[in-house]
Amino acid sequence: MTSNINYIDWGLIDYKEAWKKQEDIFDKKIAEKINNPKSLSIIQDFILCEHPHVYTLGMHGKINNLLINEEFLKKINATYYKTNRGGDITYHGFGQIVGYPILDIEALGLSLKGYISTIEQTIINTMKLYDISCERLEGATGVWIDAKEKTARKICAIGVKASRYITMHGFALNVNTDLKYFQYINPCGFVDKGVTSMQKELSKKIDEKEVKLLLYENFMKLIN
Repeated sequence: MTSNINYIDWGLIDYKEAWKKQEDIFDKKIAEKINNPKSLSIIQDFILCEHPHVYTLGMHGKINNLLINEEFLKKINATYYKTNRGGDITYHGFGQIVGYPILDIEALGLSLKGYISTIEQTIINTMKLYDISCERLEGATGVWIDAKEKTARKICAIGVKASRYITMHGFALNVNTDLKYFQYINPCGFVDKGVTSMQKELSKKIDEKEVKLLLYENFMKLIN
C-alpha cells in the first residue's frame, strides 16, 4: 500500500500556538471522517517543529513530577501546560525535534498500539544511521539507550491522542537539547532513569534539518 503523507516543518513555534493549530487540523479531519466514514482520502500530515522551553503534562500525569514552582519557571524562561495527550510530564525546548503526525491511522492499516510502535521503530531506525543503538523498554513508551541497564536513558518521549483513529501530539526527540532542563522534572514520571540527546551520545552538534528529513523518510518506509 502506498500512502501520500505531507512533510510539514513549522520551524520554531510557541507550544500553545502549535497545540491550537494541531487541534484545528485534528477537529477538521474528525469531522471529515464522521461525514464520510468509509473515505480513505483524508489528508495525511507529518508535522515537525521545535518549541521554546516548555513543560507539558499528559492527561493522567502527576503534577508532583514537576519539581519547580511558577516563580522558578519564569526564572528559567519556561512555561507549563496540562495537555490532552497520553503520557506523564515531559520537556520541550530548543534543539529538540517535536513530531506531530496528524494521521488517519485506520487508512494506514494501523491500530493505536501499532502506530506508537511504528513511531518507536522510526526513531530506532533513524538513530541507527548515526550509529546510536536504541531499543524499547518494556512497559514504557518511547525510545531508550541501554534500556535494561542501570545506565538506561531516554532519547525520545512519545505521547499521543487519538479519536476515530485520527492522531495528534506525537514524539519529542532530543537532538541538540539542553538536558539540564530535565533536572526540574521526573521525566515521563520516572525517578530512576536518565535522559540523553544525540549531541551528548556523539559529542558533537547534529544537523536538525537532516534528522527531520530522515525521520519522515524512515516513517514512510515503515508504512509503505
